[in-house]
Amino acid sequence: MHAINSEMLNQIIYIYLISSLSAVCYCLENGLARTPPMGWLSWERFRCNTDCTNDPYNCISERLFQVMADLLVSEGYASAGYEYVNIDDCWLEKHRGPAGQLLSDHKRFPNGMKALSDYIHARGLKFGIYEDYGNYTCAGYPGIIGYEESDAIQFAAWNVDYVKLDGCYAQPYDMDRGYSEFGRYLNSTGKPMVYSCSWPVYQIYAGIQPNFSAIQSHCNLWRNYDDIQDSWASVENIIDYYGNNQDIIAPNAGPGHWNDPDMLIIGNFGLSYEQAKTQFAVWAILAAPLLMSVDLRTIRPEFKDILLNRKIIAVDQDPLGIQGRRIYKHKGIEIWSKPISPVYQIYYSYAIAFINRRTDGTPSDISVTLKELGLINLSGYRVEDLYENVDYGILYPHTKIKVKVNPSGVVMLKAETQYLKNV
Repeated sequence: MHAINSEMLNQIIYIYLISSLSAVCYCLENGLARTPPMGWLSWERFRCNTDCTNDPYNCISERLFQVMADLLVSEGYASAGYEYVNIDDCWLEKHRGPAGQLLSDHKRFPNGMKALSDYIHARGLKFGIYEDYGNYTCAGYPGIIGYEESDAIQFAAWNVDYVKLDGCYAQPYDMDRGYSEFGRYLNSTGKPMVYSCSWPVYQIYAGIQPNFSAIQSHCNLWRNYDDIQDSWASVENIIDYYGNNQDIIAPNAGPGHWNDPDMLIIGNFGLSYEQAKTQFAVWAILAAPLLMSVDLRTIRPEFKDILLNRKIIAVDQDPLGIQGRRIYKHKGIEIWSKPISPVYQIYYSYAIAFINRRTDGTPSDISVTLKELGLINLSGYRVEDLYENVDYGILYPHTKIKVKVNPSGVVMLKAETQYLKNV
């Protein structure tokens, strides 16, 4: 059994003082992404499959996005908060039009982007699109360089709600100016568009320290690390990166401006059931965008249930917008904690994720008091298991809890602070 060292308490309190102070910043205020965006994105599952002759049901085409939009609504994803349908790379023709305009592939998108946007909006959803701050997109299609203002105007004319701007075929030293400028062009159209940037990750790769104050002032969300792949190793690498660099990363997150650890790969080929639960729990603790990249036509029910877990979605979407942190790591056991609402006086509620990174094939018992987790409200906390839907009632700082966590799995608890009683 793993008992938690009580010296964690002072560290936890210090961490959350820093997190609270970091909420004061000069950030983009386009009124959007007050909670992390949720939706569906094509890239990880469908990549750049443009062969609609031999693979018509899986190629990047208007049919694919129409089907996924319909399923978001009919299968209950939209009512749970998944509202964006986002195209990634490979939607374009290889060359611009005679007036310099972007052209969607005429065979795969025969009705054009405005018609697809209208189709998605007619279902109560929002439409996202992809471009690149470079001469080309990552897959070799036209980038925005030299056409920044006209492309922003074109996106607005298509009634786009969300723009992801990648950073291939670009100079990282130019990104401070270029990403900022394109954000201003988007805002100047008068059409509200969430702005997703790849600005910091390309600068980090180039050995440049990103200016996160500037990034927050222009972008609603941004990537910090590698693209996710369809494997548990990839998810673990992202979890480690966010844990190891949390002092730099976490203070930058908040309403309207989010760190993006990349897509949810739940329901694809690379994660077990336990690992899928772990990804969803950690992404919620991180206040991450929840962008599914999965074939909604074939997803198995147990994975669908993870993605539709409204209690964990509520943790991710908590209005305080505080990114959680890893507060314990020892011999393959990790504890992640996120302050959430409601708050009473100085006492936050918390979401707590107990993660077993061990591979020895047997569940691990983790034993800890609430006080050791930084939960010190003497009136107690109502504790609930968010995956098992078990209510443990009111527990107090001295109460020791024990959870059994499966290998590569998670136990996720919510501890809702209670009001002090009148004496």
